[in-house]
Amino acid sequence: MKTALVTGASGGIGKAVVEKLAQEGYQIYAQYFRNIEPLKEAMELYDQIIPVYADLSSESGTEQLLENIPTSIDALIFANGISHYGLIQDVLMEDYQKIIQLHLTSPFFITQKVVSGMIRKQKGSILFISSIWGQTGASCEALYSMAKGGQISFVKALAKELAPSNIRVNAVAPGMIDTSMNDRFSPEELEDIKNSIPLERNGKPEEVANVVLFLISEQASYITGQVIAVNGGWYC
Repeated sequence: MKTALVTGASGGIGKAVVEKLAQEGYQIYAQYFRNIEPLKEAMELYDQIIPVYADLSSESGTEQLLENIPTSIDALIFANGISHYGLIQDVLMEDYQKIIQLHLTSPFFITQKVVSGMIRKQKGSILFISSIWGQTGASCEALYSMAKGGQISFVKALAKELAPSNIRVNAVAPGMIDTSMNDRFSPEELEDIKNSIPLERNGKPEEVANVVLFLISEQASYITGQVIAVNGGWYC
């Protein structure tokens, strides 16, 4: 049985990824923080989902997670993330540290530990759920865009470093997906965004999960260092 670690597993996209991998027979270590309820629904359907509590926005979160997972993981998927909306001059140091820790620092050191087992096996897949804003940037989301853009740069560099060990590293960059991250928008704002998307609708978490499954599968065995946009044509 293949083993996967999915961070942010209780979020909209994370939960969809967990369920998709469970359907394919993976044993999944599902990291969550604060809200385990969405995972409970999936755990009732699939007994190979193992919840792991860890706060990856804190410095101690990495060790908190790693001490509860095995040393050998076939697929490492970073689906954790929180947005930050506001002018750059209003960003507090606390907000900055939390965003960078969650999106960059914790994933860096988790990868550092997990990749050793992949190198020994000469096989593995690492994938980041980045964002459309990591590709093109968003006004009033400079901090979030910086963090997600950093993930993309990390993916491109790490893919080159790990390719000789047959370890593939990719990213998915979702656009407007129907998750709780969009709750801050008014109905009018959501309608305006939808009208600006060529496919004229928001994406579904399951549509992102489908791309994740493909990228970590043998069907994508010659794909590494890539950023696959799932955005309905919003940014090309």
